[in-house]
Amino acid sequence: MSHTPNRRLIAVVVLVPVLAALALWAFDWPAARTAPRDLPLGVAGPSAAADRLERELAGHEGAFEIHRYTDEAAARDAVEDRAVYGALVVTPQGPKLLTASAAGPAVAQLLQQAVTGPAAAQGTQVRTVDVVAAPESDPRGAALTASVLPLALAGIAAGAVVTLLGLRGARAAAALLGASALVGVIAAGIAHSWLGVLTGDWWAEAAVLGLSSLAVSGAVAGLAALAGPAGIGVAAGVVMLLGNPFSGAASAPQMLPEPAGAIGQWLPPGAGTTLLRSVSYFDGAAATGPALTLAWWAALGLGAVLLGGALRSRTRAGTPAADAREAMAVG
Repeated sequence: MSHTPNRRLIAVVVLVPVLAALALWAFDWPAARTAPRDLPLGVAGPSAAADRLERELAGHEGAFEIHRYTDEAAARDAVEDRAVYGALVVTPQGPKLLTASAAGPAVAQLLQQAVTGPAAAQGTQVRTVDVVAAPESDPRGAALTASVLPLALAGIAAGAVVTLLGLRGARAAAALLGASALVGVIAAGIAHSWLGVLTGDWWAEAAVLGLSSLAVSGAVAGLAALAGPAGIGVAAGVVMLLGNPFSGAASAPQMLPEPAGAIGQWLPPGAGTTLLRSVSYFDGAAATGPALTLAWWAALGLGAVLLGGALRSRTRAGTPAADAREAMAVG
C-alpha cells in the first residue's frame, strides 16, 4: 500500500508527456505536410488543347486527379456538384480557371497558384471564376473551421454528463437526442442568423449541426455504457486527437497526408464539416456519404447506450435472486 502514491506519481509523470507528444503529432503532422494528393480537378475544352493541359498538370506528380469534361458547362456542373474542386477550361478567349472557394478557400488559392503562376510565366493570362464563392462574412472559411472544435466539445460534454449523472437506457438516449437538437438550433442561430457564415437552408443546417453533436455524444455515452467511465476518455481521445486534426476543415481531405484525410472523413468532425459545406453552400450536393457516416455513428452510439442500460438492468435484477439463494443455502 505504501508504494501506491509513488506509482501514481510515476504514472502522471510518464502519461502527461506521452499525451502531449500524441497531441502534437496529431495536430502538427497534418499541418506540416499539407499538400494536394490526388485532388480532383477538371479539364475541359477541345481535345488537343485539353490533352496539352492534362500533360502540363501531370507535371505536378501525384497532386491532381484529372477529370475530363466536354465543355465549360459540364465542368461548371461538376464543380457545383462537388465532383471536382475546380476546373481548367480552354475557351476561344483563353484559358479559364473555375474554382469553388466555398469548398475550401485554401484549395481555391492553391489552384490559382498552381495554374495561373506557370501560365503567367509563359505570357498567358488565366481568368479565374469563383463558381461557388464563400460567403462575404467568412471569405477565408475561418468561422466554419473554428466550429469543428466547439461541436466536438459539446458532444463530448453531453455524453460525459449523461454518463456521470447515472442516466441509463431510454432516458440517456432521450437526453442525448434533446441536447443534440438544442445544440443544432443554437449553433445554426449563431452561425447562420447572427454571423451569416452559413447561407443554406436554416433547418437543414441545424439538423447537420445537431447530428454532428449527436454522433460524438452517442459514441462517448455508448462506449461508457459498455466499458464503464473509461469509455468516456477513449471516445473523447479519438474525437479530439484524430477527428479534429484529421477533419480537413481548414483545407480539404485530399490536402492531408495519407491516410489522415481518409480516416478523418470516417470520424464525426470530418464528416460533419463536409456535410455542412454541402448543405450550406452546394444545395446538398455530395451529401449522402458524410450523412450516412454521421447517422451510423449516432445509431451505433444510441444502440450501445440502450444495450448497456439493458445489461445493467438485467444484472441488477439477477443480484437479489442470487443473494436469496446464497442466504437459503447458509440457512
